[in-house]
Amino acid sequence: MGHVDHGKTSLLDRIRNTVITSREAGGITQHIGASEVPLDVITKICGSLLKKMSAGITIPGLLFIDTPGHEAFTNLRKRGGSVSDLAILVVDITKSFEQQTYESIDILKEYKTPFIVAANKIDLITGWKPAQTHSFAESLSGQSEAAKEQLESKIYELVGKLSELGFASERFDRVTDVKKELSIIPLSAKTGEGIAELLMYAAGLSQRFLEKRLDIDPGEPGVGGIIEKKDEKGLGITLDVILYNGTLRVNDIIAFATSTGIGTAKIRALLKPKPLQELRESASKFYYIDFVSAASGIKISGSGMDDALPGSLVISTNKPGYEQDISSELAEVFSSDKAGIILKADTIGSIEALSRLLKSINVGISKKGLGRVTKRDVLDAFSMRSTDPKNAVILAFNVGIEDDALAESGATGISVISSNIIYKLIDDFKAWAENEVNMEREGLEKLLTFPGMIKVLPNHCFRMSHPAVFGVGVSAGRIKPGYLLMNELGEILGKVKEIQDNGINKQEAKRGEDVAMSMDDITFGRQIRDNDTLYTFISDDQIRALKYKYNAMLNDEDMDLLDRLSKISSKKRGKI
Repeated sequence: MGHVDHGKTSLLDRIRNTVITSREAGGITQHIGASEVPLDVITKICGSLLKKMSAGITIPGLLFIDTPGHEAFTNLRKRGGSVSDLAILVVDITKSFEQQTYESIDILKEYKTPFIVAANKIDLITGWKPAQTHSFAESLSGQSEAAKEQLESKIYELVGKLSELGFASERFDRVTDVKKELSIIPLSAKTGEGIAELLMYAAGLSQRFLEKRLDIDPGEPGVGGIIEKKDEKGLGITLDVILYNGTLRVNDIIAFATSTGIGTAKIRALLKPKPLQELRESASKFYYIDFVSAASGIKISGSGMDDALPGSLVISTNKPGYEQDISSELAEVFSSDKAGIILKADTIGSIEALSRLLKSINVGISKKGLGRVTKRDVLDAFSMRSTDPKNAVILAFNVGIEDDALAESGATGISVISSNIIYKLIDDFKAWAENEVNMEREGLEKLLTFPGMIKVLPNHCFRMSHPAVFGVGVSAGRIKPGYLLMNELGEILGKVKEIQDNGINKQEAKRGEDVAMSMDDITFGRQIRDNDTLYTFISDDQIRALKYKYNAMLNDEDMDLLDRLSKISSKKRGKI
């Protein structure tokens, strides 16, 4: 777990010697993944360090769950954190704690999950010389005093951050009581330094302090989470699952969420990834087994799984109350607002993540769904345009758009914003929303009259009438051609015909500008004289609209001037 780009997947890649990170959209993990690291690999990497342990490693290996680090994926991290026995909090030692670091710790606290801090990217410390070893201790012995001092400074920065959150911590080799202090393990996912200590501590702490938690009753029904649904050649529809409790067997009946309720399927085959292979890899990198117990990443093949929803629970029907477990999860994920945008995504986890992120920027979601954007989605968005135009849009994460939906989008002008990178989807939506606001503002500015106050400049009458042309200074607000002007008694004098500055027509004059203005239906020296103060005339309806509906378009000075105009108009009505 950890903040985006702090090196979670890169760390796992170093252990597995794979290149998952480079294949992720935008270089950021978008879905939960799982990889099993067997005992023989741990033993090979740790080497002589294992001799320092009072007892050898007895667990069969480690199942790593790789969770997304972007802020939108809090729910996915929760799902990962809630099923984990032990967590590795990855922190870029050069950047210390960032937003998702704190979020990850909150989740670990919530689920009372013990964790180790992996202080990644020690290779970026000034003066650090990478060594050809997996051992941090061996690498440290060859470093300069300056590099060691900077490392210490960075580690104690982490110690300070953890202390603020209520945790005692220390560099792993100085921890005296692992039950009371968090272990900070400096390492580099890039060079491999420190990987040995990380694996050794993860395995050692697991078997020493989590022994009871690691016991599995093979007789308990299996419970897990669907990571992904795939159509595999020769297998048909398969489910990638993290099994975190109990046991699943070939021929078991499993239950899962579908778009219409709860579906069931019979397990025809269980496929386990070969050692060090990612659960998201192709089926050729798996082998068949008859049963599987937690904790495992497993691929399930069987009939009737076509409608299974990725991201939802998968439960053996032998578990009492399985229907309620699935139904309550669905109700929470697909709850919607009375007003808002339409959201389509590839998995329940993506729906959860996007829902949270949109909520954080005060955007409602009126409809949520999985799969491609349909014509019905476009029509639903179009129906909102007259009553809720700012939400008449569809967001599509990692899904396509059907041909008839694309044609309907073109015909109705409904935008479909799509991306396979969640933060880009949100950024694109924000840009669309800002453009819509700007277009609405431009339209309103043509329809509404805004407050303005001008003073007639002395000795600047250029023409007495037909039309009268004279100089004015804008004291507050703005004036535009077409605005009606009134005097301080509330008497309407006429309409602004043109505004010019050095002979060039202007569509608007703002506070502080001196311009020439022309008006029909007045004679300078009669209705208007030197040093007169004039105001834009605004109807009572528009004054109310500006004050209570469009006040975001006005500044404090505009609001004060609006109150003044309202009083002048009231004074005139009183005389009448």
